[in-house]
Amino acid sequence: MSEITGHRGTATAVVHESYSFACMRCGHGWEQSYEIEHHVDAEGAQVVMYVADGNVVPSPLTRPTCQNCDGHVVRIMRAGQVSSVQNSMHRQRSAPEAESAAGGASGAPKEDHHWHLSDLLHPFHRKAG
Repeated sequence: MSEITGHRGTATAVVHESYSFACMRCGHGWEQSYEIEHHVDAEGAQVVMYVADGNVVPSPLTRPTCQNCDGHVVRIMRAGQVSSVQNSMHRQRSAPEAESAAGGASGAPKEDHHWHLSDLLHPFHRKAG
């Protein structure tokens, strides 16, 4: 692999990309934004650097690592996928609380739902067609 000479400020182009990730091992989901810096090394070869939160990191597309369990079976999706599922799950959890506060029909407390990996990934499954 070619080494980059000079400083990070010498990028010929910078592209901003964001991705959503879901670990297939533990079910953890997260999102990360990257600055993808294109450089030319001392030999004239194109080199790409991924920068996240100000730190140079390995490409998330080669072998992503789960931030929760360090597993490497990670699904990469377009940005916003994890946050939309988390928001949906939050709304579903909030609905029973609002119903009981408004004097819901049964009046009985609802059990907390234990979320599984399939719950997180359900919106991402494509139907055969």
